[in-house]
Amino acid sequence: MYFTDRGIEELEDRRGHETVTLAWLAEQLRVFVDLQPDFEVPIERLATWLARLDDEDDE
Repeated sequence: MYFTDRGIEELEDRRGHETVTLAWLAEQLRVFVDLQPDFEVPIERLATWLARLDDEDDE
């Protein structure tokens, strides 16, 4: 198990029943980066990866 799995598991346990929009998620990521600027690059990579999941060219 990766260390980050703990946070993912907590997220799923606490909020897994909720339905959110991608617009809401994008706003939360912006707020997080504003509060934690050192995480700008990983958040950018995650957002780009999520945005391109269905792109066949990236495989």
